[in-house]
Amino acid sequence: MNETVKTYRNKVTEFWKTRTTPQKSLILAGTLGIIMLIISLTLFASSPNMVPLYSNLTVEEAGSLREELQSQGVPHELEDGGTTILVPEEQSDELVVDLAAQGIPDSGNIDYSFFSDNVSWGMTDEERQIIERDALQTELSNLITSISGISDANVLINEAEESVFVADQTGEASASVTINTGYGNSFDQSQVQSLYHMVSKAVPNLQPENIAIMDQNFNYYDLEGSGTGTSSTYAENKQIKDDIEQDIQREVQKMLGTMMGQNKVVVSVSSDIDFSQENTVEQLVEPVDMETMEGLPVSVERVTETYTGYDGGDMVDGEGDIPELPAVTEDGEEVSDYENVRETINNEFNRVRNEIVESPYEIRDLGIQVAVDNTIENETGETVQLTEEEQMAVEEDVQSILSTVVETSIPGEEDTFDPADKYSIVFQEFSGAPDFESGGVGIPTWMYIAGALLILSVVILLFILLRRRNQKEEVDEVVEQRVTQEERDYTLEREETESDVRRKQLEQMAKDKPEDFAKLLRSWIDD
Repeated sequence: MNETVKTYRNKVTEFWKTRTTPQKSLILAGTLGIIMLIISLTLFASSPNMVPLYSNLTVEEAGSLREELQSQGVPHELEDGGTTILVPEEQSDELVVDLAAQGIPDSGNIDYSFFSDNVSWGMTDEERQIIERDALQTELSNLITSISGISDANVLINEAEESVFVADQTGEASASVTINTGYGNSFDQSQVQSLYHMVSKAVPNLQPENIAIMDQNFNYYDLEGSGTGTSSTYAENKQIKDDIEQDIQREVQKMLGTMMGQNKVVVSVSSDIDFSQENTVEQLVEPVDMETMEGLPVSVERVTETYTGYDGGDMVDGEGDIPELPAVTEDGEEVSDYENVRETINNEFNRVRNEIVESPYEIRDLGIQVAVDNTIENETGETVQLTEEEQMAVEEDVQSILSTVVETSIPGEEDTFDPADKYSIVFQEFSGAPDFESGGVGIPTWMYIAGALLILSVVILLFILLRRRNQKEEVDEVVEQRVTQEERDYTLEREETESDVRRKQLEQMAKDKPEDFAKLLRSWIDD
């Protein structure tokens, strides 16, 4: 047994001495990692799996529940700021039943089950009304809490008092609701209206305008607003204004930066936006033929009357006009000719009704400020300032670009404003490189870094695997040679050991039993 232990110890010692320093470090690190992994797995397996027993608890509920668990000696943990209690998984079901039997946790709220458990003949009407209102508030809070995105809700209802006189009108009820919303949750106008509608229908004589809803951050959810608080209109208008200014600034910056270099020009944009929305209704009557300005004839009536006679009286038409003078014949008689032509035409014109809704967010005024670096590098690498001629040439190019931008951005007829009044150009030496926001969508720098680290990790892993494979092949070859040599040594050692044992047995036999030894020799000689 000692020989075997010694043999394996020598093998291990020789194997360790033949390893290089990196190989020894790798073996030690791997061994240490395996030991730490075994310890971690043992600790993880021995620790109990904690699961939530109750969540969304109040401070009072969590305190009473923790005292009960401590009295029973149950291990527990607190999470989510003390609103969630964790217990071992194998005890969770039993604890839920035991605590429910004790009435823990007790929220102190009254629901409609209170009437079936505590009804009595001695209850007054006022007490019953108070309990009914408290139960209604609790049920309405639970109903609001069941909505996705709302973790908790508190409801306070002020019911309308009924008058004992028939002639008096019943007052209106009011309600205040406080909700706790999750991080990042927002509600659109339709969801806010649904919440108002649900609360108003749950309470008699409660109008939606008598409801106030607020979250934990003191943001009111208005019925007519966008549902993001009282400053929602201002925030939306400011966001639109910022977007318009950023779009113009990026386009001008991109164009001028391409011409002169991104670090040679800085652009700033300010605007005046008209957020008013107007609805206009036009009722137009237009002729069918725009060239002759005539309409489409619908009905035509023509009346022609002629008369010829000898009458010396006044020939007057029906309208009191004299159509023509009487004529005299050769006989001296007067001849009268009368002709009346009337034509009535009813024309139909195009009747157009235009309902025009003018879009808001119209740019009423625009200001563009451009700062240009007036220094350049010459052929020798020295920094020199632009000459007056060069500055004038650059200024003309920038003015032509800015004039086009201003004319296309501000609506209006020609000659209503001078584009030169809407921008300013300043030549100044820059003291530092400005930081620009790129208008295009590019790959962030951190993605390049992450990709490089990933590629480097793959290369290192492949190098380690190939090195381990080569080392394994070398170790297998060395071990195979050593095993072969050890087998040979062991065979020789075994043969020498058996001969020595036989020799010692014969010597001992010759000393103790010479007669038997002589007989053994005779038998060997005969053989």
